[in-house]
Amino acid sequence: MMRVGLTGSIAMGKSTAAEIFRRHGVPVYDADAQVHQLYAVDGAAVPLIAELLPRAVVEGAVDRAILKQAIAEDGTLLSEIEAVVHPLLAQSRHAFVEAARDTGAAFAVFDIPLLFETGAEADFDKIVVVSAPAPVQRARALARPGMTEDQLTYIMSRQIPDAVKRRKADFIIDTSGDLEDTADQIRSVIEKLTSMQG
Repeated sequence: MMRVGLTGSIAMGKSTAAEIFRRHGVPVYDADAQVHQLYAVDGAAVPLIAELLPRAVVEGAVDRAILKQAIAEDGTLLSEIEAVVHPLLAQSRHAFVEAARDTGAAFAVFDIPLLFETGAEADFDKIVVVSAPAPVQRARALARPGMTEDQLTYIMSRQIPDAVKRRKADFIIDTSGDLEDTADQIRSVIEKLTSMQG
């Protein structure tokens, strides 16, 4: 089974792209959703985060707002959190692969926001990058509830530039058009990936 990484910088339309792949019956692993599960009550990451930053655990779950604030204040905290969360994500990814393989899927998509930033590209056979022009990205990001200029600047400083991601991609989905245009591009990618499986 081919492993396809799906990534893109903030507000590029990655979640929308993942949902379109899903609608076409493609198994999709959602790294963000897995992190939410790990941070929820009884989540496997909760006791580990509690050791690193006790105040970030509220009523038995990780409070992502407190965690985000603490990471912004302490430059070393993010790498410490990643060191405990990434092995748990690797376990959930392995379980997903086994389940997808059992369904006979020709390929599976892995929706991973920081795919290049975490050096994970070697884990995938092909990589799809969602992209849009910088002004479109900026407008979308700033339209999100609670997003500020400072926050956006910080987030983008931690992400590899879009131009670099595009160069590393096997497929690029331009999400600057309407939803139908994005869906057409994804259908074309699905056809190409399917034909690669012969």
